[in-house]
Amino acid sequence: MNSVFLSPHFPPNFQNFAHRLRQAGANVLGISDVPYDSLSHELKSNLTEYYKVSDMHDQDQLVRALGYFTHRYGKLHHLDSHNEYWLETEARLRTDFNIPGIQMDRIYNVKKKSEMKRIFQEAKLNPARGKVCGTELEVRNFIKEVGYPVIAKPDNGVGAAATFKLESEDCIQVYLCGKPNTDYILEEFVTGQIVTFDGLVDNNGELIFSSSLRYNKGVMEAVNENSDIYYYTVREIEPFLEKAGKAILKAFDVRSRFFHFEFFLKDNAVVPLEVNMRPPGGLTLDMFNFIFDFDCYDAWAQMQVHGVSNPVKERKYFVMYVGRKNHIHYHLRHHNVVEEHCELIVHHERIDSIFAPAIGNYGYMLRHTELEPLLEAAESIQKRA
Repeated sequence: MNSVFLSPHFPPNFQNFAHRLRQAGANVLGISDVPYDSLSHELKSNLTEYYKVSDMHDQDQLVRALGYFTHRYGKLHHLDSHNEYWLETEARLRTDFNIPGIQMDRIYNVKKKSEMKRIFQEAKLNPARGKVCGTELEVRNFIKEVGYPVIAKPDNGVGAAATFKLESEDCIQVYLCGKPNTDYILEEFVTGQIVTFDGLVDNNGELIFSSSLRYNKGVMEAVNENSDIYYYTVREIEPFLEKAGKAILKAFDVRSRFFHFEFFLKDNAVVPLEVNMRPPGGLTLDMFNFIFDFDCYDAWAQMQVHGVSNPVKERKYFVMYVGRKNHIHYHLRHHNVVEEHCELIVHHERIDSIFAPAIGNYGYMLRHTELEPLLEAAESIQKRA
């Protein structure tokens, strides 16, 4: 099998994919714009070959890279990055080289929030009302229909960046003058706890595993307020959330991929927010491993290379991520955190700066069979001086 990986070095834990693919017997062909010498020794040892381009946004350079790999190794069977930023790039390359996976005829179903809403409705789910509004009149008409507040976000965007909350008449001009020059979708404001349905599906769209995240606050709130955040996985997923998640998997025909679906939980029901055809961010892949005591990187690689699908269902632990930011003065220093919570902490590391606004500059991963000890530890770790 010939597997092409875009930016295989980033984020650091994604280097595990190259390792597991190589262990499973694949040729792992890396493409990125960083010098080969800057790659870690472990990643170099797991790449069959590396092709450096000067600009990952230059489609012609990427096409030449894949052409070179095709000439040297034959048919390309797989291409991925597991990074939402490159989803459209991946789709173009898969289309050009007839590689299985999401191609250009389906990419905007999973990139544009307006298209997601349409498919949610076709799946008999009830998303928040929303509309792409290009003019001030359209903005005002939508607000007149649903009332304040409304959320404005890029129709084709990543994360919580460049998101606006319009709470009054004064906000409209601020939004119109301050937003980037791209299509924006306005959505009615829905209150409720943000929850997710995450996991991995095999070549037939069947679940290999599933999980669900719960947050102490919204990621957008953590970014806008520059505050810290923690989130955790549950051991039991509510039946109505699981039903909605499986309906979305079917409606979007998700196959051979990690997925990350976001909902608002309200009154024992869920309101679908958006789909992400990639793993959840940060260290969540490693959280999956600690939930099930298995290796999700290897499960993915075995599925890709050999078509092996061994479902895991028992969620043995609650697993929590607790982030801390450099600008906040905490009651406990790092060494005190590690000492006081050594029985709960299974991993900790410095977080790449690109993720820091959302999840912090440093992260601690904890697990226990009960949730309460983790909540108490999170309060202790994030307690401010």
